[in-house]
Amino acid sequence: MPNRAPLYSIKVMTVNTHKGFTSFNRRFILPELRNAVRALSADVVFLQEVLGEHHAWSRRHRERWPHKPQYEFLADSIWHAYAYGRNAVYPEGHHGNALLSKYPISHWENHDVSLNGMEKRGLLYSCLNLPNDITLHTICVHLSLRENDRQQQLRMLRGLVDKIDLNAPLIVAGDFNDWRLHGDRYMREELGLCEAFGHTGAKPARTFPAHFPLLRLDRIYTRCARTVIPVVLPNKPWSHLSDHKPLLAEIIF
Repeated sequence: MPNRAPLYSIKVMTVNTHKGFTSFNRRFILPELRNAVRALSADVVFLQEVLGEHHAWSRRHRERWPHKPQYEFLADSIWHAYAYGRNAVYPEGHHGNALLSKYPISHWENHDVSLNGMEKRGLLYSCLNLPNDITLHTICVHLSLRENDRQQQLRMLRGLVDKIDLNAPLIVAGDFNDWRLHGDRYMREELGLCEAFGHTGAKPARTFPAHFPLLRLDRIYTRCARTVIPVVLPNKPWSHLSDHKPLLAEIIF
């Protein structure tokens, strides 16, 4: 029996932008980050810790600070659709997760999964209209630094995933803060998802800290994908553009 032709292929990227600053907030490098993200030509970009606004920093870095939210600045003329989920709100502004897409976003909603007063976390759920009448479901994830909180947040994530048709294409990506890999086991065994860099039995990729990655914090998970091709990125220029190294993968549904 002949193989079926692939329905559609997309390139997916995830990166924790660290609010547009280098490690320890030494320099504001959002314009350089935008150039680097654009160079990868991803169709869909998952962002964490992206600023909606910050009054004090915008005054301090006024010469380079964009006159629009960071997710709009990053989207620019490349990604015509975007969604933003505001997770943390404070007197100077707010930040959260965002999704940039070359395809129309028909629906999005942000789910607050904050469990303590120190960390504001969220799950940004979106539906993308791909060609050939394909609806791609996406969830942009940023989980807690605390193990107990992460376990609860993964159960919240499962509640969201369980509402999505099992036969519908799904991508769950972002910063899981899961250096012990307990969450990776849960995603594979309980949710039935495939991790892009660990699909052959290997462990997820090391992404933190970006200048010398040791911890496996960031992930791209898929469901209903026919083929997943991880792309290994060089350390430069990413080692000075964020504290997290981004992930990139080609996914064929």
